[in-house]
Amino acid sequence: MATVMVVAALALSACASAAASDEAVVSTVAVAGELRVAFYGDSYTRGTGASSEEGRWSTILSEQRGWSEFNPSVSGLGFVRNRTIFGHGDLPSFIIADNPDVVIVTMGLNDNFTFDSQSAELRAQIVDDFDRLVTELPDARLIVVEPFCYMDERPASVDVIISWVHDAAAAVGADYIPHASYWLAGHLEWMASDSLHPNDAGHAAIASQMDQALRALGL
Repeated sequence: MATVMVVAALALSACASAAASDEAVVSTVAVAGELRVAFYGDSYTRGTGASSEEGRWSTILSEQRGWSEFNPSVSGLGFVRNRTIFGHGDLPSFIIADNPDVVIVTMGLNDNFTFDSQSAELRAQIVDDFDRLVTELPDARLIVVEPFCYMDERPASVDVIISWVHDAAAAVGADYIPHASYWLAGHLEWMASDSLHPNDAGHAAIASQMDQALRALGL
């Protein structure tokens, strides 16, 4: 399948959970007849911890389901954390320009690390991102996933952000997948050597859980 280079021109700095990256993103070009699915996420969706791009959960899922995958996810990114661009040139704008059939959002983990200093704008930005996606992509199906979490001892911000993501998804009529913050809980064998990201087995487990959740939504 042909590929296209999409440059995510975001000025990002390192974060506690993953090194931010402004590397070019390789994404497959849409093919007629295939469902085009875009992924809006951070390092967990970009595939950090997997041994190859083919081993990340979004690509496993896309291959299994015959989807055309568009995944410009950026390590270290949050709804506000490590984000210097809002509007043209940000990740939602790349997804909108791609005009996918489905958008799967897996954001929010990294916002825990700046919650104390950025919580005021965080809730509003979650709402703004979802509003943009449904307004600019009226024919696309928006599926919002409960933010992932790798921490055994979860700070209070985790559940607060989850509630804001859930409420914002409900406000725009998006589908919502709950419990994703617990998908890796209790499985150290699913974590990479950095103890922060899923390894190949962890990505496979996420793909399996996501497949079941999507089937429950009728997709």
